[in-house]
Amino acid sequence: MACSKGLNQRLKEDRISQLPDPLICHILSHLPSKETVKTSVLSTRWRSLWLCVPSFDLACWRLPKINDFKSFGDKFFDSNRFSCIHDVKLFIGDIGLRKGVDDVPSYLMSWFDAAINRKIQHLDAWFPPCSFKMPLRLYTCKTLVSLKLFHVTLDGVEFVSLPCLKTLHLKYMWYGKEANFERLVTCCPVLEELKISGCVNDNAKVFRVLSRSLKKLRIKTRKDDQGFGSEFVIDAPRLCFLRINDKLSEGFILNDVDSNAKVDISLSFGLDVIDEASISSRRSTIRSFLHGISKVRDMTLCRDTFKLICQYSKIEPLPQFGNMSTLRVTFRVSDMKWLPTLLGSFSNLKSLILVWNTNSKKMYFKELRKFNYSTVSECLLSSLEFVDIKTGISGHAAELQLVMFLLMNSTILKKLTVRLNYYCTDEKHIIKTLLDLPRRSTKCKVVIY
Repeated sequence: MACSKGLNQRLKEDRISQLPDPLICHILSHLPSKETVKTSVLSTRWRSLWLCVPSFDLACWRLPKINDFKSFGDKFFDSNRFSCIHDVKLFIGDIGLRKGVDDVPSYLMSWFDAAINRKIQHLDAWFPPCSFKMPLRLYTCKTLVSLKLFHVTLDGVEFVSLPCLKTLHLKYMWYGKEANFERLVTCCPVLEELKISGCVNDNAKVFRVLSRSLKKLRIKTRKDDQGFGSEFVIDAPRLCFLRINDKLSEGFILNDVDSNAKVDISLSFGLDVIDEASISSRRSTIRSFLHGISKVRDMTLCRDTFKLICQYSKIEPLPQFGNMSTLRVTFRVSDMKWLPTLLGSFSNLKSLILVWNTNSKKMYFKELRKFNYSTVSECLLSSLEFVDIKTGISGHAAELQLVMFLLMNSTILKKLTVRLNYYCTDEKHIIKTLLDLPRRSTKCKVVIY
């Protein structure tokens, strides 16, 4: 009874409040700012602790009244504050912003200045669609490690020095002159990750990504992006991951990438129609790009890019991707006939992942039967070890013929994975048929999901 009473007494104690302020603030930094502020009502000791938390997340929709919004921010970014501010996320809507004014309001400028003075490391700032100018001090901040900007202009930024910046995300920016973008990237000597998403009403035509430290690059545009540049020039010898989802840019020049790089390509070189005639107009740029990625080890191709490459192969031979180990391809079933042509350039391929559309069953099986089973690529005979068919099959003869082609011609295949269609009516029969298919490699396993 005495032990039980003592335990109950200890459970009732406020042991968290006995912790030192720095440790409590560190704990609170892992909570959303809204929850952190709520702790101010716990006791007089906790009333001001949230003001010393090193991270801050303020969104305009949480405080729709401008006076409340400003008052809340002013308290956190108080100039008399001594503790550091490491992580700030600001989502600024139309609240408190005057139409037609591009400069950031003075109260926001004071917040940014306070964050810079308190050695900010991570800044994520979102503005409404207008060309807002950040304080110039931001571009010479020696403590910034991560910078993410949305709807901000670089026009007028003449000097950049970000010695610690490793992550840079730019979304719907105004770059003005081409040199502004190039300067921002090249003046980040330890930059490792760069993400570019769209651009609005800009004059920049060529985006040069020149970096000796960059490891990850993501580029994304949409058809309705206004004024986006017509060409990208990428010179990043340490680049090990490249993702391009671009429907606008007409050219991509890839000068140098790491031989172990992984690329994910959804690219049409600005073409609305992908046919032999239109591809001829981009012949040199496509050739240059294909040679630029020919040394990578891992590649993912979307269906438009797959079609573009295959149509290009009708004009001139594809380069050899002798270093390629893993290939993921998504394509329309009508373009499946080009698969042997593509695989012919991957002599050392070890892993192949296939995805194709099955919208129209009648068209699906008709096109599937057109697949040329007489052409056997070198990789099937010498290097291919794993095949994964992501598209669910229903056991139709044309599908089984494709699976049998892979099994019968892959000499060292270790594993072939297939998936049954969700609407499959005779699963047991299809599974038995798949498992009984002859295979050239005695070590090959057929895995069915």
